[in-house]
Amino acid sequence: MHQVEHVERHFTASEVVRDIVIGMSDGLTVPFALAAGLSGTAISASLLVTAGLAEVAAGSIAMGLGGYLAARGDAEHYANEKRREEVEIIELPHVEREEVAHVFRDYGLTTEQIDPILRAFENNHPAWVDFMMRFELGLEEPNPRRALQSAFSIAIAYIAGGLVPLAPYMLTQDTRTGLVYSVLVTLAALLVFGYVKGRFTGTRPYRSALHTTLIGGAAATAAFLIARAFS
Repeated sequence: MHQVEHVERHFTASEVVRDIVIGMSDGLTVPFALAAGLSGTAISASLLVTAGLAEVAAGSIAMGLGGYLAARGDAEHYANEKRREEVEIIELPHVEREEVAHVFRDYGLTTEQIDPILRAFENNHPAWVDFMMRFELGLEEPNPRRALQSAFSIAIAYIAGGLVPLAPYMLTQDTRTGLVYSVLVTLAALLVFGYVKGRFTGTRPYRSALHTTLIGGAAATAAFLIARAFS
């Protein structure tokens, strides 16, 4: 009997995608709103581009630093919790045994089935600690290079997104014309970005595209109206 080979395909780059989503979404939205707001004033196109590029530079650094600190914080939290579990396994083994048993009882295992697992953990403390980190605390050991990778991914994604709404202003000396093309280009980019984000994150792509575009458009509209009101 012919059997069809089963191949599982799981997406494993969730952290990288999350960083790109964070950087790209803010990169498309914040400079877009800034440029739209400045377009509502008497500012020249060259000065608008200068202000926009300054924002992209500052924003990418700030976002990248935020990603770096967040990843470092996760690593430090994991290390602290791991040290605590290592101490508790030695000083309070009866408590830790009960915590392991509780986890397996939730899966429907009986005491007779759990006892061999507990004895195996008692002879393998590193595996015991790893089990407690995963199933008691819900923590996965972070990649030691995660902090720098996160900072770089977020910063580059922010820059890439931020250049999209500014590009039309770089190609024209008229802020009004630049605004029209910036709106068209950025809304199209938000649609594509939202759709791709939905495909990667498992949400409805078209719904994700619509939400992303509406949020970016609303931010830019608000900035433009406020700038016009005070100019």
